[in-house]
Amino acid sequence: MGDIKLGYNTGYWSSGPPAGALEGIKEAERLGFDSIWTAEAYGSDALSPLAWWGAQTETVKLGTAIMQMAARTPAATAMAAITMDHLSNGRFILGLGASGPQVVEGWYGQPYPKPLARTREYVEIIRRITARDNPVEFHGDHFDMPFPGGAGLGKPLKSTVHPLRNDIPIYLAAEGPKNVALSAEICDGWLPLFFSPKEDAFYRQCLDEGFAASGDPTKRDRFEIPATVMLIPGDDVEACANMVRPFLALYAGGMGARGANFHFEVFARMGYEDVATKVQELYLEGKKGEAAAAIPLEMVEDVALIGPPDKIRGELDRWRETCLTTFLLSGPAAALPVFAEIVNG
Repeated sequence: MGDIKLGYNTGYWSSGPPAGALEGIKEAERLGFDSIWTAEAYGSDALSPLAWWGAQTETVKLGTAIMQMAARTPAATAMAAITMDHLSNGRFILGLGASGPQVVEGWYGQPYPKPLARTREYVEIIRRITARDNPVEFHGDHFDMPFPGGAGLGKPLKSTVHPLRNDIPIYLAAEGPKNVALSAEICDGWLPLFFSPKEDAFYRQCLDEGFAASGDPTKRDRFEIPATVMLIPGDDVEACANMVRPFLALYAGGMGARGANFHFEVFARMGYEDVATKVQELYLEGKKGEAAAAIPLEMVEDVALIGPPDKIRGELDRWRETCLTTFLLSGPAAALPVFAEIVNG
């Protein structure tokens, strides 16, 4: 079992820029981390911080985890990817995600239904733009280029900029089985959230379906799977778990509505549907503290690495045997050498 790659995830902002993010990014690069990542929800965007902070790096890959597809047309996303790839000298990774109906319809004012079909069209348009073979004309169920109607003056166009790379890597954030399979079929990587080693066989089956559908026998060997992994070292396991519980409660209970929470479904597949139901009920009643407290230690340990360093090292073998290629870690700059030593010695 070889070393797993490490990435540094700054996440998305809350009330303002995360303290110490630039220092963390510089330390991650110094330590030989493979990549740094930003994200967006409905506040800060993913591209601006990545460009601002990434300008002060030289070697790490620069990824978005994730850019929300509803936020931009496929052409706008392709333009940003081409631009970022040039500015970073070929270090950009385009991480995309559908988000959920509350954000897509509530924040972006876009329709949410049929996210898989939308994703398929979205990625195809980006691929055509970055290939730069021909002016882009695309008429799908969800996207029309040129737009039919309007002033009637639209015409197929080709990017004025020659992409530095015509095959800028595209990763897809996905949790449901069909979305995971889609990532393997049409993208270059999969960005899981709340990955658990005990679900590895389930996810490998989904990925195998996608690889088979892609028609590319070499794709499996090139496919990247960077996963957000919470790593909390400390002597008191329960105290470490308490740092993870609010995060799990937020996603299992508060991210989405009843019946439309994809994170809830991930935990349900793990065997925690009763727990997730209780957490969701408490969270939606505004009882966030009680929701977090309802999460058992076992559920935390299924998706996070917590406790004394030796305990974590002992658990790492089962993580190394999974399909994951990179751990995306978060924390202050001072913690990164500790993380790197624990994971890779």
